[in-house]
Amino acid sequence: MTQRATPSLRTPLCERLGIDLPIISAGMGPISGPKLAAAVSNAGGLGVMGCTTMAPEEVRSYIRQCRELTDRPFGVDLILPQRIEQGGARVSDVASRIPDEHRELAERIARKHGVERSPSGDRRSADDRMALGTDAEAQIDVILEERVPVFVGALGSPGWMVDRAHESGTLVMSMVGNVKQAMRVASDGADVVVAQGSEGGGHTGHVGTMALLPQVLDAVSPTPVVAAGGIGDGRGLAASLVMGCQAVWVGTRFLATEEAGIAGWMKDELVDAGDQSPIISRSYTGKRFRMLPNEWTKAWDEASIDPLPMPLQPVLVMQALGGMAGGDGSNRALTQNGAGNVAGLIDKVVPAAEVVRDMADEAQELLARWPWSSSRAT
Repeated sequence: MTQRATPSLRTPLCERLGIDLPIISAGMGPISGPKLAAAVSNAGGLGVMGCTTMAPEEVRSYIRQCRELTDRPFGVDLILPQRIEQGGARVSDVASRIPDEHRELAERIARKHGVERSPSGDRRSADDRMALGTDAEAQIDVILEERVPVFVGALGSPGWMVDRAHESGTLVMSMVGNVKQAMRVASDGADVVVAQGSEGGGHTGHVGTMALLPQVLDAVSPTPVVAAGGIGDGRGLAASLVMGCQAVWVGTRFLATEEAGIAGWMKDELVDAGDQSPIISRSYTGKRFRMLPNEWTKAWDEASIDPLPMPLQPVLVMQALGGMAGGDGSNRALTQNGAGNVAGLIDKVVPAAEVVRDMADEAQELLARWPWSSSRAT
């Protein structure tokens, strides 16, 4: 009997990126910092850091830290909302536009759970920071000055910066949640479209991954498509490659790794979570965000008012809750813990390199079986 050759997972996009495996770790805010990104890149994938909440010089620091940990390609992810107040609106400026009823609700929730508002120096420093999504141009300046190999834009179109990115040798990826968005970013010059189904953790859309991917593949061909949303093992990788995608974008599974920048109890929550545990909430960012529920999300669900749009809701959260919203662990009842439905597959916390290796090995084994033979079924 002729023995099947082990299938290669190296796609044309891998060649273009200079990586060995079609596995990309999601840019999940400061959670996916230099340690996690470098670990994924060193394992043969592409690590991506999330830098939306950072000042431009903090972005530069992250990039340089990552370069100290790896000589492989990596990326930086930013949220690109509509070009609201670009130039850097400060938290204190945006806060003046928050309605009293929203502020009162947020402060009531915070007081109930023992969060104290204080006019301290730390609070003034927080109010002096740039509001989420209002300083993207300055952040991108740093990314291009540092010649980061890959830039990933989420939510908005990168059309206004694509030419500059290409001049710096930076490849541009764009996150989308539907066909209309995919067609827009492809026509605006994005090199790669990352299509995320609603099962994904963090900011996510309305269309399921299996329905979304073939439609996006048809709509933007020959632009490469990366699959995202509910992918956390080799089965998801193999299915995505068979469908025609050239890589997968993985978030939730990399949260439960040793290098992820969240507290141990948050990783334990992910291990304990089931497929139906995560919920969709707009209560932290003003956008649809899949996460594990907590007292903050429950209170907003029960309230008679809706969360505010970005950047107002993130500023409200920052002022009411402070650092705990980002995971400092000081109050578990209010700390945001993003997670996709793939959380039900996670049974332990492991090094990021192990996640990459296991996904690749499992995908290769599955693809080697194809076309499926009944004699192999067990």
